[in-house]
Amino acid sequence: MTFPPTTTHQKPLAIALGDPAGIGPEIILDSYRRLKDQSVPFFIMGGAQCLATAEEQAEIACPVVAINDPSEAADAFVDGLPVLKALDAPYTPGAPSDEGAALALHSLAEATRCVIEGKATALVTAPVSKAGLTRVGFEYPGQTEFLAQVCGMAPDDAVMMLAGPTLRTVPLTVHVALSAVPALISIELITHKARIVAAALKRDFGCDRPRIAIAGLNPHSGEGGQFGNEEGRFIEPAIATLRDEGIEAVGPVPGDALFNPRMRKTYDAALCMYHDQALIPIKAIEFDEGVNVTLGLPIVRTSPDHGTAFDIAGSGVADSSAMVAAIKMAAACASARSDGGVHG
Repeated sequence: MTFPPTTTHQKPLAIALGDPAGIGPEIILDSYRRLKDQSVPFFIMGGAQCLATAEEQAEIACPVVAINDPSEAADAFVDGLPVLKALDAPYTPGAPSDEGAALALHSLAEATRCVIEGKATALVTAPVSKAGLTRVGFEYPGQTEFLAQVCGMAPDDAVMMLAGPTLRTVPLTVHVALSAVPALISIELITHKARIVAAALKRDFGCDRPRIAIAGLNPHSGEGGQFGNEEGRFIEPAIATLRDEGIEAVGPVPGDALFNPRMRKTYDAALCMYHDQALIPIKAIEFDEGVNVTLGLPIVRTSPDHGTAFDIAGSGVADSSAMVAAIKMAAACASARSDGGVHG
């Protein structure tokens, strides 16, 4: 993936710091080191002293440059990592605190505001601790639901996609018990999410005619009703509806056949029935470059597809590849939107 040349007139990407006790500071600093000569400019919302301490302790060659406004980011990017002056907290790798969680929440809210107001072209969020955010007043199941509300959308209109170089997956149901999944599956839910996925593949990923493979729920997709009837009751009728609308949907494809190399070449995204059916393959195949993308929002939002990793924070072993991929994907999606869709 390549970038257009950086210019001082270019609007930057906004990056939310994430929990400063996790690997967020390290992977942000290292991402700047890896991308400074080829990336569109980006800035971090808050945590300047935290990042400066992390840079010193981790011995990552990445000067921190404090800025007062996002419009200064492109000029500052030449000299170092631009950090917008805002809330700060001590750098305490591996030791999460309420002060750090408050910084993470402030960074998320303010970075999102910058993108909504048009001061930045896309939002990239570093990993957060949901437990930590809850302790400081965050009332959402996750960042996706928060973003949907602040963008004035219903939670179901924001769809989580996991994307890598060779695979994109979307879970139909997300943070629910596996035993609850069959009762949640419906024709309406499948068609609603598939339409959002198809529109996003066109708008953000340059797919003229998006191909969506829809997974079965049961072994062998139910084997004609022998192992469950959700395929016949819900999934097959939903696929028929989508095809009538002109969406190239196929399936239900058995989960054990959906992700082999030959099958992956036949679709642009796989719509899976439950969390692990979507996340296990992306983490097995694309772990170092997996990106969490929120589809359906009026803004572009990406995030590395991994957590805070408190256990390795500050140890010097964190890999910034997924953060680099998230920044690249945010820039590419924002560019596609500004061009009205890239068609290849």
